[in-house]
Amino acid sequence: MRAEALSRKPGCAGAVAFSRTGDPATGDFGDAKLIRKFGDVPDDLSAL
Repeated sequence: MRAEALSRKPGCAGAVAFSRTGDPATGDFGDAKLIRKFGDVPDDLSAL
């Protein structure tokens, strides 16, 4: 819901909602999983 709201703000081209698991203490994180994208967001997010 937050990503959708942000995508509608003036000056914002788009937003993505993603999930990622990991351990902040060690800095070990898994790959992000795209939940949904809103607005003008590239299909290939790996380049960002």
